[in-house]
Amino acid sequence: MSSEQSSQENIHPEFDRMLDRQSKETLLNQEGCVVWLYGLSGSGKSTLANQLERRLHDEGLLVKLLDGDNVRSGLNRNLGFSDEDRSENIRRVAEVAKLFCETGIVTLAAFITPKNELRQLARETIGDDDFIEIYVKCSFETCAERDVKGLYAKAQAGDVKQFTGKDSAFEEPEATIPDLIIDTDAENENESLEKLYQLVSARVSKKS
Repeated sequence: MSSEQSSQENIHPEFDRMLDRQSKETLLNQEGCVVWLYGLSGSGKSTLANQLERRLHDEGLLVKLLDGDNVRSGLNRNLGFSDEDRSENIRRVAEVAKLFCETGIVTLAAFITPKNELRQLARETIGDDDFIEIYVKCSFETCAERDVKGLYAKAQAGDVKQFTGKDSAFEEPEATIPDLIIDTDAENENESLEKLYQLVSARVSKKS
């Protein structure tokens, strides 16, 4: 028996004694969910998530935003960008997002999530009923032109390894999988935000 198996045998979860989710949602007068935004660096994920957070907050909803760079500076600071580390990054984030969701909080997650298997991992961890999948679509060329963090220039110079879209692949989702595709190449910021807001607000608006 491995040490991991042995340690798992000594863990005894007691979820049944905890206050249930419905009680927390009733207290907050809202329904928890996870809005998972993904796409290339510079596609507009974080910008849209930040604006949506403020808009929902102004309407009296409790919202928590989990952003890729922020999480990697703390909880996941020990992870790199290998396939294994990317998977562990998403696994941890999904588990945290699930905890917020089960507390009745509207949880926004903005992560590149470059592969379909990683998106499926997030969905399976959180659960279909609570998972809203948003693909923020933008071409590599447009993201490189924006280069808001200077990462594309660094990647071009060879200073950033395993860069998504250049050294590491980004897989386009099948068109029918995301709940919403936002094309920031074709839409302006206000148009994209309005589409996102309409979808999410219909799901989490405060109960009458």
